[in-house]
Amino acid sequence: MVITRKAIPRRAFLRGAGAALALPVLDAMTPALSAETARPIRMGFMQVPNGIMNLKNEWAPKAEGALEMTRILEPLAEHRDRLVVMSGLDSQQAAGLNFEVGGDHPRACTAWLTGTHAKMTSGADLRAGISVDQIAAREFGKHTQLASLEIGLESPEVVGACESAYGCAYYNTIAWRNDTSPLPMENRPRAVFERLFGEAGTNPEVRLALRQEDRSILDAINADVRRLRGKLGGTDRGKIDQYLEAVRDVERRMQLAEKQSTTKCRRSQAPPVPRKSSRTTSS
Repeated sequence: MVITRKAIPRRAFLRGAGAALALPVLDAMTPALSAETARPIRMGFMQVPNGIMNLKNEWAPKAEGALEMTRILEPLAEHRDRLVVMSGLDSQQAAGLNFEVGGDHPRACTAWLTGTHAKMTSGADLRAGISVDQIAAREFGKHTQLASLEIGLESPEVVGACESAYGCAYYNTIAWRNDTSPLPMENRPRAVFERLFGEAGTNPEVRLALRQEDRSILDAINADVRRLRGKLGGTDRGKIDQYLEAVRDVERRMQLAEKQSTTKCRRSQAPPVPRKSSRTTSS
């Protein structure tokens, strides 16, 4: 056995034809006889505003102590040893003050991660507080290419008024860089994909061409993949294969969703077709 201290750089990329794809953590990124490469730490916050329908009380366990996997929690059973369900929590900062009218939704969205009371305004004088995810991002940003990702399913607007006298920023984001700077949520899957798997220098024309031809970003880096696999052990080759297949699966779903969206848009814009009359006339 030949022992070497050479290793693939931790922030390595697969490159080809103007496209780039970031690599996952591989064993080959740790030189032999050296301390193991520390795996990256990730933190995620997911919000379902204003609770979950629970008419039959099938969400929360009925008793304290050993975690009861209710019907709704059952899909999380394999993570039971790392799962904690908390109840009885309240955020007083989300409550309305005497002079405030409405605004329960935007106040709740803002208070959740900032622990502050949103200033009632629909103008530019927004005020809340830095959110906990951005406090963590300041540290994570030292070790990862992307310090944080803000992702949403609905409208990403952070200007104008959305509810009562509260601005859309309070309603449409849960992330605040500081007490006056809300971070817009990204709701376009394609934009999120390219931030996660691409690189700042990736040629946008190449990405567009691949997309229009229904090809994968992986098609542009095939040669680089083959060269890399030849340098890796069996375990790492398996990791690479699983990683690339996962990336391709995401692309397939995005392409399908984009096609469906385009089809619906065309149908909605198409003018009505006059119906032909079945009547005949004779003279």
